[in-house]
Amino acid sequence: MEIDPKKLLYLATVIERGSLNRAAKQLGISQPALSTSMDRLEASVGMRLLDRGPNGVVTTKQGDILYCYARLIREEIQLAERDLLNVRDGQAEPIRIGSLPSLASRIIPLALSRWRETYQDARLQVVENAQIDLLTGLLRRDFDFVIGLTEVFDMLDGLRQRVLFRDTLCVIASPNHPLRSVTNLTWEQLVQYPWISPTSRRTHTVLDHIVRTMKVELPLQVTVCGSVSLLKSLVAETDHLALLPAHAVRMEVAEQRLFPLPFEDPALKRDIAVFFREGYEMDQPRRDLVSCVEQIGLELCHEKPID
Repeated sequence: MEIDPKKLLYLATVIERGSLNRAAKQLGISQPALSTSMDRLEASVGMRLLDRGPNGVVTTKQGDILYCYARLIREEIQLAERDLLNVRDGQAEPIRIGSLPSLASRIIPLALSRWRETYQDARLQVVENAQIDLLTGLLRRDFDFVIGLTEVFDMLDGLRQRVLFRDTLCVIASPNHPLRSVTNLTWEQLVQYPWISPTSRRTHTVLDHIVRTMKVELPLQVTVCGSVSLLKSLVAETDHLALLPAHAVRMEVAEQRLFPLPFEDPALKRDIAVFFREGYEMDQPRRDLVSCVEQIGLELCHEKPID
C-alpha cells in the first residue's frame, strides 16, 4: 500500500466534521478536490473507508482503523510544531513525566514536593495512565520519562530502564470483609469474591501478570477501573478485593478504612523503574526528579531492587 500522509490528515478532518463539505471548508480546499482525494486514498489501500450519503459520511470498520493512525500522525505534527516554536522563542521545555496510578497516589506527590524545594519555578506536567499507554506515549515523545513496572511489558525496543526500588502488592479488603478473620488464606478462597483492577484499559494487566506468575486462575469477576480513589472506595464499601502496593493504602489502613488480607506470595513483589528513550540524556532537573522518586520509594517501601 502507498498511503499519502496528507490524505490521512484529510480523512481525519472529514470524519470529525461529518461531511465532505464542512471538512473542505475547514481545510480551505474545494469539496470536489477533497472528494477526489478520498477516492484516491481508498484506491491506494484497496478498501472503502467512508460511506457517503445525503446526511454526511460514516466510517467503515477500515475507516475507523485508519482514522486512529491519522490522529497519531496529526498529533506528531502538532508536537513537532510546538517543539520548534519553543526552540525558536527560547522557551524552556516543560518536564513531562508519566506514572502508574498506583504510584501517583503517594510516591509521586511526595517526590514532587521534595523536588519543588529546589525547582520552584520549573514547568512540570504529570500524567497517570496504564503502563502500555505510558510506554507508547514515551516512544511518541509525549513524556521525558515514565515511572512504571519492569515485569509486565516487553515494549523495550527503543527504550531503556533503570530500576529504582522494589515495592510489595497486598490484597486489600474492607474491614468487614468475610475473609478478614480467615487465616492461611489461599488464592482459591480469594477468587470466589469480585475483584477490581487498577488500570485505565480494558485489560487488567497487573492482575494478569500476577496470576501467570503464580500459575493460578483469574478471579471469575473482575471490574476494570482507571481511578485508584474509586477503587479504594469500592473496596471499602463492598466485598470487592484489589491489589495495590502497601504504600498506596498506608493511610487508609491506619484509619481502618481498608484492611490488608494475610496473603503473601513472591509474585506480589515488583520492581519499579524509570523508563526513557534510547539515547535520551536527562538534564540536572530531570535527574534530580528521578532521584527524588527513588528516594521516596526506598523510604516508603524499605526495599532495594535485586541486582
